[in-house]
This record gives sequence, structure tokens and C-alpha cells, in this order.
Amino acid sequence: MAESFKKLALEYHSNFPCGKLQVLPSKPMATQSDLALAYSPGVAIPCKEIADSPSLASKYTMRGNLVGVISNGTAVLGLGNIGALASKPVMEGKAALFKKFAGIDVFDIEVDETDTEAFCETVARLEPTFGGINLEDIKAPECFEIEANLRSRMTIPVFHDDQHGTAIVSAAAVINSLELVGKSIEDIKIVANGAGAAALACLDLLVSFGAKLDNITVCDRQGVVHSDRTDDMDCYKARYARKTNKRSLTEALNGADVFLGLSAGKVVSAPMVAAMASNPLILAMANPEPEIRPELVKSVRDDAIIATGRSDYPNQVNNVLCFPFIFRGALDVGATEINEQMKQACARAIAEIAKVEASDVVLSAYGSEALRFGPEYIIPKPFDPRLILEIAPAVAQAAMDTGVAERPIKDMEQYRQDLTRFVYQSGMLMKPVMEKAAADPKTLVFAEGESSRVLQAAHQAIANGIATPILIGSKSNIHEKTIELGLALDVENDIQVVDPETVSLEPYAATLHSLVGRNGIAPKEAARGVRNDPSVLAFCMLARGEVDAAICGTNGRFGHHLTRLDGIVGQKSGAVNYSTLNALVLPSGTVFLADTYVNSNPTAEDIAEITIQAAATLKSLGVTPKAALLSNSNFGDRPNKSSKKMKKAASILQQRKVDFEFDGEMNADAALSVALRQNVMPNSNLKGAANLLIMPNADAAHISLNLIKSLAGGVSVGPIMMGAAQPAHIVSQSITVRGLLNMAAIAVVDAQTNI
Repeated sequence: MAESFKKLALEYHSNFPCGKLQVLPSKPMATQSDLALAYSPGVAIPCKEIADSPSLASKYTMRGNLVGVISNGTAVLGLGNIGALASKPVMEGKAALFKKFAGIDVFDIEVDETDTEAFCETVARLEPTFGGINLEDIKAPECFEIEANLRSRMTIPVFHDDQHGTAIVSAAAVINSLELVGKSIEDIKIVANGAGAAALACLDLLVSFGAKLDNITVCDRQGVVHSDRTDDMDCYKARYARKTNKRSLTEALNGADVFLGLSAGKVVSAPMVAAMASNPLILAMANPEPEIRPELVKSVRDDAIIATGRSDYPNQVNNVLCFPFIFRGALDVGATEINEQMKQACARAIAEIAKVEASDVVLSAYGSEALRFGPEYIIPKPFDPRLILEIAPAVAQAAMDTGVAERPIKDMEQYRQDLTRFVYQSGMLMKPVMEKAAADPKTLVFAEGESSRVLQAAHQAIANGIATPILIGSKSNIHEKTIELGLALDVENDIQVVDPETVSLEPYAATLHSLVGRNGIAPKEAARGVRNDPSVLAFCMLARGEVDAAICGTNGRFGHHLTRLDGIVGQKSGAVNYSTLNALVLPSGTVFLADTYVNSNPTAEDIAEITIQAAATLKSLGVTPKAALLSNSNFGDRPNKSSKKMKKAASILQQRKVDFEFDGEMNADAALSVALRQNVMPNSNLKGAANLLIMPNADAAHISLNLIKSLAGGVSVGPIMMGAAQPAHIVSQSITVRGLLNMAAIAVVDAQTNI
């Protein structure tokens, strides 16, 4: 692992506040009255209510949305038995995924105990705190005993994700693969390599779907698990021991239909795969090195369907497809357990998502070629926004059908609507954009190439495979900075540097003069411009087709850069103005604001155009736009010049019959609160909370952006330039390294679309 990456990982975890989690109050505590309600004497009232009726705990406390992620650190993925304390960063990460993907709060608890009974005693006593327990990274066979013990003692869901999460996602892959090749689960021969918690759970779930025990062969380090074997056996493996003459994995795979790999890297060879049945399914899920690489499988079997645990191959078997959403459904109905039917419902829902044609929003986020049901796409992407909308209701319904739901949902359709609030609340807005950029990287020039932030972002862009960076600046200064920052960047080989002091600038000066010569710029002034102004040189490189996208703005005024962009790159055909869009990733969700930088006082026509541009940009990021045109007036209750402008803009959008939801003019609180909006406008065209806030002027937009970001702890992505003829973005001077990396990915996706 590169030293620079280790340094980044440690900085990431040590930046204040340390770690990846913090606890924040969910109610106001600003006044004496607030404190009286939150604590003494007001807190006594819900305490008495819960004492009289324990089920009310989920109404008056966070328990109904709180999961305990609990481990003793005896089997941490890729690290082994590192102990409870050392496992804490992993458990915090798991907790963060629960929150990001499904809005579930988590306390991570690391228990320094390896004795099974003592561990169970500790966890069982925590039941009043939690609505569910996610066991994590506990070694086999103790994990089987612990889960069984706790399930029998506790009246809340207990779920060992290492077992069941893997089982559910792999079952979905098997279901869809068998459909593609026309095989029946009752007939297939399955070989599992690995007899640990995950492997046995995978087999158990497949048996519940109809797989026959007589058709299953399990292998481990000692070879085939058979009925005559006595070495290294336990009661859990023994369930799958059967009478057979086969003694090795090679023998077992001969004629097999499905390989389940949950073992070690490179234990399967090409000849072993060649001996499998027609149209084999190979789930090589060892990480980071699979049992066999997909390219090796393809070299001998072009009829194979392949899945791995890695994100750089199609069909990633990733537990994040499952655990946030199965808990979401279980918690929302107050389930007392996660039973077999709920696991089956989760697997079926995952499988169905891959088969149903993805929406334009999802396709635009990931790239259309990657999301068509077939051998390269048998399970959804981990960041598919449909996961929570389909899995949680399916799990909740299964809980109700099997009688384990203490709070049944009365209106399932309304529940589905309510779940939309979690979509893009994840803060994972950029993940599909990064994936799409990495699928087809482009050449990207950074104007301020000597900036430390730009150098770090360029390094990360290379590491993530999203772009080929070109830096404008002094080659010697850039080389010295990379050494100073400890970046593993070779200025000669990894990145291209355009040094104005050493390269010939005549072609760029000629390009600049041809574009702006009739605006009073003489040839000598054009030459000075490309030599002294890096954004001018960057935009000239873009105009000449030498790069696919350009980023500037870490130094200098936004207006200065915009003037250069307008003169050299110009507006997109059909665009009537430039505008900018900022995403604000907040604890409560992601919202977009426009126009934050360009138009100081736009007309109604400008507002309509900005809204259309912004909606198109949201779609390119994989977000379904819901636009609210904001004003101090709420649907005509305070008519003035500004509110009339926003009302007219809404009318223009109506006339143009745009293909996204919008409404206005309205107050900001009405845009974000469905209840408030329904009080004043029950038949609003906008359904659910708005995620695209269109401001009446730049003052309102810029003030709102910085105010919300500062007060709510939001992370800004942008500004994203809209309306330019080519992919060119002007960032803010205060942008972070992560912000620059985000903008690099957006610029690359912009270039993919532009081409």
C-alpha cells in the first residue's frame, strides 16, 4: 500500500472530529424552555408513558431507529483477529453506511470478550437500548453460537451480516443467473469452497429457495466435506457432509453448475472452470483477490456468468446491497426478528431490481451500457437509489405476513413515498459519478497546477482512475511540491506539465487572437495573456481540442475567470446564459441551489432557463429533479416585483412542458416540508420535498449556500458551470481537495456527454 495513501487514510480518520461518527441532538436546545422539555422536568413524562407501555419507546426515543453494530474483532475482513479496540474504525465505517444509505442511527460497540457465553450476556443486557443488533466480524464457529443464543434471548432482530448479508446478495445473483441460462435451482449442482459463516449461510438460504442437499458439495482447507471425514469437522459443516468419493475441489467442480467461493485467492484454476457444466455461474467472492479472476474464466469459458466481491468487475457481491435496507424494513414495522422469509424477500427484491429496466436517472448516473439485465449485470449497483424503495417494503411486508411485526404498516404505498426521503440523503452523491468517470476517463487540465490542493486532487484523480491530469505551472515548482506533500507522483510519467516558461505558446496566442482579436486584443496582448494567465491558457487548450475539460478558480476572482471562459470557450448552442449549480450534502439530505455565482438579478426567462439547465445537470448526476422556485411570497400571498418574476418563470416552465416536477413561487420551508406546502397548496405540482432550489437572485443564492453550509455542517459540491460550450468549470477559491476531486469527476462526465 503506497505511503501517500496510508497518510491520506490516517489524515482522513484523524481530522477533527476524530473517527467517522458523532452524536448530535435531534431537537432544539436553545432556550430554557427547550431544556425543560428535553430534560428536567419534561423528560419524566415520556419516561412514565414508556414504563406503562414499553412499546411507546419507539415513539418517544430513538430506539426504533437505532441499531447496535457489535463485534469482538476476532474476524475482521482482510485483517483477521485484531481484537475489539482495533476493530473500532471498521465498526464506525459500518455505522456510517447504515446512516448514509438508510438513515439508521447506530452505536458501535466493541466488546473485549472472546468467551461466547460472556459475550452473549453482555449484548443481551443491551436490549433496552436498541431496535436491532448487527453482529459483525466475529469468527466461526463462535458466530453461529452467538447469533443463535442472542436470537433466542432477545425480542429484537439479531442479524450477523457476514453470514446473512453475503447469503442474501449471492442468492439474488444465483436467482437471476439461473433465469438467464434456463436452469432450475432444484436441479443444479453447487460447490462451495469455504466452510465458514458466510459460506454455510449462503448454502442455507439457497436450500430455503429449493436447492437440494444431495446436489451440494462443500470444500475447505482439508478438501471435500464428506460423511466419512472426522478431521476438522463441526456440527455446522456436518449439515453438508454427504456420501461421495470426491476428495478435492478439482474433483468437486467437475460438472458443477455453480461455484460459491468464500475462501482464498487463486485457489481455482482455468482447467477446473473448463470442467464445469454448461453456462456455469462462478461467484468468486474472496477479497481482495478472488478465487479466480474473471479474465481467466473468460479465457476458457465464454458461457460463464461471473461475480466477485470487487468493485472493479461487473456483478459485485456487496453486503451494502442488503443490510441497510433489510434493517430499514424490519425497524419500520417493529420486527422482533429477521426470519427466513424476510431474507428471501430481500433477495428477491434485489434480484428484481436488476431485471427491471433502470430509470433514465439511474442510467445517466452509471452509464447505460452497464445496467442492462444480462451476464454482466445480474445484481444491482450498490448505489442504485431503488434499493431502499424496493427492499425495505418487501422486508416489511414479509415481517407482517409472518406475524413478527409489532407495528404493522397500514398504507404500504404511503410508506414507499415516505422512503423517498432517504434517497440521496446518503451523502453518496458522488459515488456513481466517480464510477461513470472511471469507466471512460478524459484528459483534464488544471489551470493552477502549482496549488497544493490541485496537486493532491490530481494525485487522487489518477488513483481513482477518473482522469489524466494536465497541470499548468512551473515544472520545477510542481516537482518540489510533490516531494514536499509526499505524493507518489512522477512529473515525467504520471502527469503532464505545461510550463509557460518552456513550451511554445505561439499556437495558443494565435488561437486566442482569432477568438478575441476583434474585441480590442492585439497579437502581443494575446501572447501576454496565454503566458501570464493560466486560465486563459487552459481555456485555449480546451478550445483547440488538446484536452477534454478544464478546471480553474483556486486563485483569482470568479468573475475574472468567467470573462475568460466566455471569450474563449463561449456558450453552448441554444443556451441563453451561463449559470452555476451547487450541491449541498447535509445530514438531512442533499439539496441543490441555483444560480449561486453568475446572474446577479436574472429575469423570469433567465430563471426558467437556469431551472432547465439545473434539472438536466441533476439527471446527469443520477438525481431525479424536484424544483422549487423560491421567493418571500408563498403562492401569491405577498406579491411584489421579485415574487411576480418567480411566478412568471413557473408559467414559462409550464408553457415549455418540461419533463420534471416543479412549482412556485414558494417559501423555502414550503419547498422542503410537504406538510407546510399542502396546507397552503394541496394540489401542488411538486410531490415530496424539493431537492432543487431556484433562487430569485445571486445574493439570495450565495448567502443561502454559505449560511446553510456553515450552520448545518453541509459539504458543498460545485459550483458546477452550466451553459458553456465545452466542459469548463470555475471553482471557488476556498474549495477543498475533496471538492476539486468531485469537480474533476463532474468535468469528466461532462466531457463524456459533450463528446
